[in-house]
Amino acid sequence: MKATNVKLSGFTVVGYKIETNLEEFNSGIGKATYQKLLLKKDELSYKKHPNVLLLQIYPMKPDFDPWVDRYIQMLCYEVTDTANIPVDMIIHKVPEGNYVTCTHQGMESEMQRSYDFLYQNWMQKTGNIPTGFDFEIWDERYKPDSVDNEIDIYVSIK
Repeated sequence: MKATNVKLSGFTVVGYKIETNLEEFNSGIGKATYQKLLLKKDELSYKKHPNVLLLQIYPMKPDFDPWVDRYIQMLCYEVTDTANIPVDMIIHKVPEGNYVTCTHQGMESEMQRSYDFLYQNWMQKTGNIPTGFDFEIWDERYKPDSVDNEIDIYVSIK
């Protein structure tokens, strides 16, 4: 697996926000929220592209466990304008910043190995520190139940 440092401009997303842990998210809340977002995609006139983003905001505490502790997850689209957003959706601004990125290859259920690579292996080797959020891009390569699945992961770093 290869990690790359990138600097990204800030951007705005629109979608659904849930506060849950990974166990709850994987038990069906995540898929239900994803389907709800897909049903509303045609109501978003200013989508920048058809890719869905999963944005995750973590509490910055040393003993954080995403399988147990609740944190914010947003299933959303990047937009160029926030006019005419459905009333049940949220608007969130992602700040400009530095990120480490890699592409997860394999089933979605195996994502933990890619996150472990970035948050444990890469961070320890480079001395970089996460800022408390990351996001995934689910594009045309997103096939969660297939070994051909690919998901780009971006972790915000100081």
